[in-house]
Amino acid sequence: MDEAMHTREVCPAETATPGLFALLAEDVACVFQRDPAARSRFEVITTYPGVHAILMQRIAHRLWRAGLRYPARFLSWFARLVTNIDIHPGATIGRRFFIDHGAGVVIGETAEIGDDVTLYHGVTLGGTSWNKGKRHPTLGSHVVIGAGAKVLGPIELGDHVRVGANSVVVKDVPAHRTVVGIPGKVVLRQDEGEANALGINLDHHLIPDPVGKAIACLMERIEVLEKTLREKGEAVDGQCSVCEADDLCGTEVARTMRKV
Repeated sequence: MDEAMHTREVCPAETATPGLFALLAEDVACVFQRDPAARSRFEVITTYPGVHAILMQRIAHRLWRAGLRYPARFLSWFARLVTNIDIHPGATIGRRFFIDHGAGVVIGETAEIGDDVTLYHGVTLGGTSWNKGKRHPTLGSHVVIGAGAKVLGPIELGDHVRVGANSVVVKDVPAHRTVVGIPGKVVLRQDEGEANALGINLDHHLIPDPVGKAIACLMERIEVLEKTLREKGEAVDGQCSVCEADDLCGTEVARTMRKV
């Protein structure tokens, strides 16, 4: 009960959009929910580049919407200068946004980000067109994008989507899915009941290995076929024509890969 009340106090769930200072307070407060290294509010405000970047972007975004384009771009440039995080002032960012570490993050002009989204360092929300219209991704709420991942084009990622580190996502992703690879492919569905008390699942490293699984299936099939040939009296030496050592492509690999 105490934990629930604390969560409610720190990360309110009201649907009404709060004012600028309330948004900034939420951005600072939610750091403690997603980074165990955070020790004090003063430390977060003075030493976290991700927090500095979002604080300045929210101000720049207000200027941008008011038609003060140059001051908005200048503030965005200054934020990039001091944080190494490049967020266009035209990007629309929801509540309780958190960039962990932050180095190398790029968010384009027409990107739209929902509530409670977490990005790690090296993430790019980029465009794939020179058209002036919508050309950057739209992220739902509670999305987590791993380090170095690229989400490109005017695509949509649904709520609670997780993107594995260094993945490149170029197609829409339904809600409650995990995406890995280049190009990104859905490898796991996450049911709604698996979310934690805060509705945020930061375990983006707990993802299956589709390549390892495919190799394991192939090795198991080869083992079955060789066994069938032996039962029919056919000669099977188990030696690959391109490998010199059986331990690289023999049945022992199949036994190991089945454990993946």
